[in-house]
Amino acid sequence: MKAQIENLYNAFATGDIPTVLAGLDEKVVWNEAEGNAYADGNPYVGPEAVLYGVFARIGEEHEYFNLKNIELHEMSNDQILATLRYDAKYKHNGSAYDAQAAHLWTLKDGKVTAFQQYVDTKKLADAKAE
Repeated sequence: MKAQIENLYNAFATGDIPTVLAGLDEKVVWNEAEGNAYADGNPYVGPEAVLYGVFARIGEEHEYFNLKNIELHEMSNDQILATLRYDAKYKHNGSAYDAQAAHLWTLKDGKVTAFQQYVDTKKLADAKAE
């Protein structure tokens, strides 16, 4: 399981979004952290909803959006907890941020069935408002 999630992060890092989406179950339930601007569509159900509701918006709004210091932790109940940081910069104001985050992934039959983001939403909102 850990390797599957590591592969998704590696694909995201290289911009290989089709590989990321292929790792998601057709009925994946994806939730952005409460207070995050992208939480307005929670829950995103299905890979296409994640693509347009989250990934496309990140790409449109950011000059760069990198995930760093990723550590994967195997949990019970077919879950992986990732602790990481977002290293990103908004296009509209040039404001960069380095935010602490965690992702809780749930897998079944080799596919991601659920995703929950936890992030310092105040840091993201402050950077967006600058």
